[in-house]
Amino acid sequence: MRGEVGLGMRGGLSDGEVVPGEGDLYVMNETIIRPNPSIVYMIFQLKTNQPSSKLIYSIGPNGVFPDTQGMLQQHSDAISTVIDYSQGETSEVSYLKLRRSHGVINMTSWSILMIMGYIIARHFKKWDPIWFYLHASIQTISFVAGTAGILIGYALSKKVDANVNNHKNIAIIILVLGILQVFAIILRPKPESKLRKYWNWYHHYIGRILIIFAIANTIYGLSLAKEGSKWFLAYGISIAILVIITIILEVRMWIVARRKTQSTNNSSHPQSLEFAYQT
Repeated sequence: MRGEVGLGMRGGLSDGEVVPGEGDLYVMNETIIRPNPSIVYMIFQLKTNQPSSKLIYSIGPNGVFPDTQGMLQQHSDAISTVIDYSQGETSEVSYLKLRRSHGVINMTSWSILMIMGYIIARHFKKWDPIWFYLHASIQTISFVAGTAGILIGYALSKKVDANVNNHKNIAIIILVLGILQVFAIILRPKPESKLRKYWNWYHHYIGRILIIFAIANTIYGLSLAKEGSKWFLAYGISIAILVIITIILEVRMWIVARRKTQSTNNSSHPQSLEFAYQT
């Protein structure tokens, strides 16, 4: 059984600025304890002339062993540890739950639920007025939850001091588009109004643009958070299912509209139909 503590000096953010074996810490009294064949504990002491209240260290995921090169896998969490030397105590602050709450809320609200509301409004109007109340309810929940998700994201960026300006700028665009949709509902003209046609264009296309920005920003946010492929796969499958449903409904709507057009044309030219039949 072999264990090793690796020290390094972090001179910057790039890999080349991390110098192995350098730094102002000294490792001493390394001990390995093996309570059973499947668990190994390593105990060591760090000695330094100028103790720091902030210490950066790496811990691999629980239950996962290093690879053949002795390298730990990508860490799934970022924890800040504050050391109180006078009391001999430490305190840890982790933002993993807050980060994932931000991601899940925004993924569900701005893209998945918004797409569902769009599908209901476009393809289920024959169920009037149920479709309208269902569409309005889903989009309202999406907007409220999405706004909360964006606020969580802003709070998170301040806590971790992350440089995610592009991600935040896109989120602002999404929020503005959502607010425009709220005003669209408030100022909705009556069906017989001459402005209703233009309102429909505005409402439909603003909603579609919002969904496109939401999907793009979600993918961008997952890449910034360096989440594993499982998150990308789960989100991708969800969006793919909704896109497939949308395509099927669009094709069905096109076929129905085409049949109605053909039926109208045929009924308006009865003599031509009779002549064609006799021939």
